[in-house]
Amino acid sequence: MKPEKLVYMANQIATFFKSQPAETAVPGVAGHINDFWEPRMRSALFAHIEKGGEGLDQLVLDAAPHIRKVKEPA
Repeated sequence: MKPEKLVYMANQIATFFKSQPAETAVPGVAGHINDFWEPRMRSALFAHIEKGGEGLDQLVLDAAPHIRKVKEPA
């Protein structure tokens, strides 16, 4: 999936949660991504963040530490 599509989708999630207080918005964004994004999408999101995270809403960046990283196969 192209980074632009992931940014768009992540920012849509952030927009939904922006109306909530920060203490629930950050875990809400992370929880939604953890629950509904497949591992490849989460990996691509982290790769985009590592390259600077261009275009990502600050709420997504704040939620990133709470998003499950994909474990590499042994």
